[in-house]
Amino acid sequence: MRPLFTVSAIDPSIAGQLADDLPPEIFRRIIATFEADLARLTGELTQSAGEGDLDGYLRAAHSLAGAAAAVGARRLEVEARTAMDPAQPVSPSEVLPRLSAESRSALQELHQLAGN
Repeated sequence: MRPLFTVSAIDPSIAGQLADDLPPEIFRRIIATFEADLARLTGELTQSAGEGDLDGYLRAAHSLAGAAAAVGARRLEVEARTAMDPAQPVSPSEVLPRLSAESRSALQELHQLAGN
């Protein structure tokens, strides 16, 4: 049974389902993989933004949105989709700090859900 805590950064219907359906070690491995992907993708976003590499920036934002959606990190997914939306361009200097904050929140809640 999952521990009870308030969630705001993750969608409990997705992350909770993963936690309930998977053995704990598999769920923890998924979180570790997500954490590694998150570090790599936010690094790519930051580097691409600094170099003015729009294609790299959009590619990393798209990958980040998909990774976030897979574990139920909805607010992080929304921020990543904002970064890649050409109809509503948000400068990297605005979106990168929000992505960082949402990343930390999502990881904290996922680790709580895993009992870490």
